[in-house]
Amino acid sequence: MDLGLAGRVALVTGASRGIGKAIAEVLSSEGMRVVVVARSADALARVAQSLATEAHAIAADLRAPQAPDDVVERAVERFGALDLLVNNAGATQRGDFLELTDELWQDGFALKFYGAMRACRAAWPHLRASGGAIVNIAGMGGRTGSAEFAIGGAVNAALMNLTKVLADRGVKEGVRVNAVNPGSTATERLQTRIRKLAAEQQLDEEEAARRMAQALGVARFGKPEEIARVVAFLASPRAAYCQGAVVDVDGGQTRTL
Repeated sequence: MDLGLAGRVALVTGASRGIGKAIAEVLSSEGMRVVVVARSADALARVAQSLATEAHAIAADLRAPQAPDDVVERAVERFGALDLLVNNAGATQRGDFLELTDELWQDGFALKFYGAMRACRAAWPHLRASGGAIVNIAGMGGRTGSAEFAIGGAVNAALMNLTKVLADRGVKEGVRVNAVNPGSTATERLQTRIRKLAAEQQLDEEEAARRMAQALGVARFGKPEEIARVVAFLASPRAAYCQGAVVDVDGGQTRTL
């Protein structure tokens, strides 16, 4: 299905690997010109070079307060407009709540929440001019609390609320704002957890992955491209009536409303 995205401009953060890389690839395959952003300049350059359409890489640490403004400005300078912002950057520290320091909490919010908030603020005038869209990549931990995911759950919940707030404004100003909650997805980060479980329980990695999925109540882990396809749909005119939607793409792991 043609999503009607060809020729438009997307900015994707956290795009050097995993879900962000897959999002950039799928958007490019739909004909979008893509600005990819991450801290790792070398990995980011490889992603940009591999895309099917014109792409531009910007290495930046979005935890810095001025960085989102600079990135948006450079993206618009390069392509003349901005039609889509995908806030994907940010990973948070798992662990025992009593052992999570203030610094870890501050770092968790600095990138995934404040970086996204500032990017939305910087991009908003351009998206209003183009009738564009924002898709925030939050996470199922924001819906269902977990003892080992205190920081991530709090950050994701905040990002979902920000999605609703901006969607409310966007109704009046012509900007669509939605969010995606990925479940456990087969990225390098998940593979690290699988290897840790395999070592602890003296299992091969395939069996460790099977047991981890079973414990989470899902048939398998997701693929980054499965998340990316939902993002592309929400970004497209095909989803014109989606405003403030929070879409769980988690294999059924979230069982709450």
